[in-house]
This record gives sequence, C-alpha cells and structure tokens, in this order.
Amino acid sequence: MKRKISLLLTVLLILSSFTTFAFAKEIDKDKFGTDLEFLERVVYFVLDNYQYEVDQEDILEGLYDGFFNVLDDYSVYYTPDEYSAMLDTTAGEFVGIGVQITDASGQIVVITPLPDSPAMNAGIKAGDIIKYVDGYDITGVTSSQASLLIRGDEGTSVKIGILRGEQVLNFDIVRAKVATSIVEGKIMENNIGYLKVTDFSDNTVELVEKELSEFDKSNVKKIVIDMRNNGGGTLQAAVDLLNLFVTEGPVIYVDYASGKEDIYESKLREQKYEIAVLINGGSASATEVFAGAVKYKNEGIIVGTNSFGKGIVQTLYPLKGGSGVKFTTAEYFSVNKTPVHKVGIAPDIVVENEKIDLTKYPVFSKTNKSAPGTVSLDVLAAEMILKTLGYDVNEPDGVYDQKSFEQIIKFQGDNLLYPYGTIDVATQNALYNALMKHAQGDIEDLQLKEAIKALTK
Repeated sequence: MKRKISLLLTVLLILSSFTTFAFAKEIDKDKFGTDLEFLERVVYFVLDNYQYEVDQEDILEGLYDGFFNVLDDYSVYYTPDEYSAMLDTTAGEFVGIGVQITDASGQIVVITPLPDSPAMNAGIKAGDIIKYVDGYDITGVTSSQASLLIRGDEGTSVKIGILRGEQVLNFDIVRAKVATSIVEGKIMENNIGYLKVTDFSDNTVELVEKELSEFDKSNVKKIVIDMRNNGGGTLQAAVDLLNLFVTEGPVIYVDYASGKEDIYESKLREQKYEIAVLINGGSASATEVFAGAVKYKNEGIIVGTNSFGKGIVQTLYPLKGGSGVKFTTAEYFSVNKTPVHKVGIAPDIVVENEKIDLTKYPVFSKTNKSAPGTVSLDVLAAEMILKTLGYDVNEPDGVYDQKSFEQIIKFQGDNLLYPYGTIDVATQNALYNALMKHAQGDIEDLQLKEAIKALTK
C-alpha cells in the first residue's frame, strides 16, 4: 500500500524545526489554509494513481526543495548528508583522502590533491581518473556523489582505483582530517610575498597569520594576495582577515530584511604590508567583501577581472533530523555603502589570463581505435589537443594524416605509452589528462605578473 502523508504535519515540521518562529510579514491565513488543503489533495491523488512506489522521505525533500527554490539562486534545502558536508566545508576541514575533483565526460577527474593530504602522500596526481571506490565502478556519478563515497570516518581505509594513461593503479588510503581552507605562502622575486587564499573558513585567518609570521622573518613588506576563484565563505572570516591588512574604520555594511543594519569595522591602526589583490569572475561573496574594502579605502591594488557580484548574505539553519536550509537574509555594501550585488568589484588594473575552453574539444569515444587514414571526431579531438600542447600538427580537420600520425607517436613516447601511432583508449585518456593539466597550470600567469609589476613600481 502506498504511504500517505499529511501536508499539514509537513508544514508544522518545517516551522517547528527553527528555534524561534515569527511571521515578519502578514499572510492571508484563510488562503494559506485553502492552498495547503488543495496541495494535500493533489499529493493524495498522485499517490493513488501513480504506477510506482514513492518514498515518504522523497516527498518531504521535494516539498522542501520546491519551497526554497522559489526564493533565489542562493537559497537551498540540504539533506542530512549534504548539510553535514556543508558544515564541514565551513569549518575548513573534512575527513577524507583530500582531493579536489570534477566530473567530466562521465569520469571523475582529480583537479589536484590537497597539500599534505593522504591522497598526495599516496601519490595521486592531478589528471588522474578515479575509476573505482572500494571496488565499485563510479563511472557516470556526479562529483558530489563521488565525494560522499570517498569520505568516511577518520582512520578508516578506502580503496581507490586510478586510471593514469594506460596504467591502472590501486591505492589503499587511510582517511584523515583534511583542510579545505588552503593558504599557500611563498616568497617571490624582489622579496615579494605571495598568499593564495582558497576560501573564507573558520581557520583561514589562523593559516594566513602563520604565513605572515614566515614573511616577517624575511622582512617581506609587499604581498600579492591571490583570491581568484575564491567563492567566499563566512563573513566574519573576511572581516577578521581585513583586520590584518586594512586600517581602522567601517569595511562592510549589512542590511537585513527587518531593517536592522550591522556595521563591521577594522581596528588595525597602521598598514604593515603593501598589497595587491588578484580577483576574477570566480571571486565572490566574502572575497568581494575583502577586495571591496581594499579598493574603496585605497589601501591596495586590485588586479585581474571583474568579480562575480554576489553581495548578499545567506544564513544556515538546522532542521530536525539532521537536514538544514540556507537562505538569503541580508544584502551587504562595501565601504561608503558602495553596492556589490550584481555589480562586483572592478579591478584597478584589468588583465585577462589566457583561457582554454574545454567545451570546444570533441569528447573521445573511448571505444574506437583510430589508425592513419581514419576520419573521425576522435582524430579531430586528438589533433586539437596536440596543437594546444604545442605538438607540430597541421590545422585540425579530423583527417588522420601522416603528420598527425608522427606526432601521436611522439606523444605516446613522451607519456610512456606504446608508440605505434594508433589513437587507442589509453592514448585518448592520456591526451585528455594532458589537456586538463595544461589548462590548470601550464599557461603564463599574466595577472600575477602584473601584480608583481605594480608592487615594484
């Protein structure tokens, strides 16, 4: 028998999940009650007439999803597992093997192993394809699903099967706590410090302070702060970080729907470092809080491209049963109440880095083997990748000619593959992995170069 559900109880469950509840805006209670009754009848009608079984939890999650999806793009309902993962990310660490991954063409590809993580220590590399997790083939799953499979309790082991070119490698890795808030520091030419800040988590400021103490030992006075593709994090972490770099005064204004306004300030008496901040279209939210304060207080140079333009604040609320919701509760404004939302932060020095559009490359079949004389999309993809990687091929046209044949042999030899010129599956995988690696770091960083130049003037 199909399981029934009372929509009234569902609504009460949502409301009672919050510790405090009050209507900020009046609603038409009679119409609201009528709408709930109608929705309840619709659900009963579907359950009575739908061919297959429907799980009650799926119905509840669908109701929650539907409600929060009508608010804005940043308001969302989380299942218990998703909410737990969100809290881990906000805290700046999680338990797992420590890899950043993406799903591409149905495969889970390692973007990078995180520094000092079990994955890095085991030898997993950027471009590796995660094929198996504990013996299960995960081809076709999303990166979120793969993350949940790879994560687990601290101290437990997980078997990871990797495809690297034509090699199949197996790793037995013990899960451990891994920092998601990564701060990389180094000293570059002319004694200029470099800080890469990947997000704003609870431990971000502590990690930055650690790097600054090393800079101080070498008397570093000028720093490039790289916040490109930093999607944000907690507002408080951004304010705390500003207290290390910009002088006293208001740095952010937060206006709530209730009419309340919070003003966050820096208490730093005097700037210790001359800074340049790198941003791009992937720099959002808390990153824009930081970059905006630097720009509008004229206490640093902003280099790169316009930031994303997310000037709104979301608040996390737990629900009963371990799930949770996040929805927009306020809008923030930068120094002098300068708008950020849908505007972003414009750099003082605009510099575009060369980009590789991975979508323009045809997807390999992973089944066909192309020999000289073949005309196919596999050949076109191989020629395009070889040309991008700097191999001497003619203009890509999908025709497997002699010159492409010679360069495939060269590529196979360069990548420890059998050099016989056939574009087999192993060669296709190696070409794709080489392209991914090239796209991630083998291009000259013009933005960083300009930031260094600005600090040395």
